Amino acid sequence: MSEDPPKVSETTQAGLWVRRAYEAWDGLPDIEELNELLRRLARWRSRLLANTYVARQGTLIAGGPFAGMDYLVEAAEGALVPRLLGTYESELHPHLARFAEAGLDCVIDVGCAEGYYAVGLARMMPGVIVHAHDIDERARAACAELAAKNGVSDRVIVGGEFAPDGFEAFAGRRALVMVDAEGAEVDILQPALSPALAGMNVIVETHDLYRRGAMAAMLERFTPTHDIVRVDQQPKTFDMPDWLKALPHLDQLLAVWEWRFKPTPWLVMTPKRGG
Repeated sequence: MSEDPPKVSETTQAGLWVRRAYEAWDGLPDIEELNELLRRLARWRSRLLANTYVARQGTLIAGGPFAGMDYLVEAAEGALVPRLLGTYESELHPHLARFAEAGLDCVIDVGCAEGYYAVGLARMMPGVIVHAHDIDERARAACAELAAKNGVSDRVIVGGEFAPDGFEAFAGRRALVMVDAEGAEVDILQPALSPALAGMNVIVETHDLYRRGAMAAMLERFTPTHDIVRVDQQPKTFDMPDWLKALPHLDQLLAVWEWRFKPTPWLVMTPKRGG
């Protein structure tokens, strides 16, 4: 029986990528090539910081509304270390707290990835059933693993693709809809196909960088029925662990960097009273 090939370290992978990029340059690199090099190296450093966090603190999330959740050692998409620190998408924290206080009975999480919100909200709101959907099989498996790890498998129902008329099955429920679908929010959130959305709280991350006009489409569709707040990414403040305090300032910045290529503002939408 053949042995598995030895695992290549994060640093070796980054070094090989830099070498290949250098060898492919015809003369001096342009600004876009340098920018891609910078992002690649920053992601490499971010992964090393996540490894350091796990080595020193384990996989328990340190802060934020999901503090104490036992997490995974790999994110299905995006940066891991901000999730572990509890700073990930912290701009949404006050909105999540407000919705939690409103007494929801279900969450519909479309684009759940490995379950940061699906499992986190199940822990945060013990009376809520979370319907977590993702088109990626590996993400669904990771979400199910995370739910089991945190003892909420009975309240996190993992499924695949979510149809735009699927919200009708939750009509009349006290629901929070969360959508992070890399531009597919335009396809998923269609009140014309799911009128039940008019009565639901919605948090959607908009991705004009992948789907031009995504935010405008959301505003046009939901302004008649919802009060809408645009939420933009802000600087992070958090209780920094001692090991991170001892590292250079650049590492401290990279520890909370969420790997965004361009701004992806959220829209937090609450049904209008009397609507």
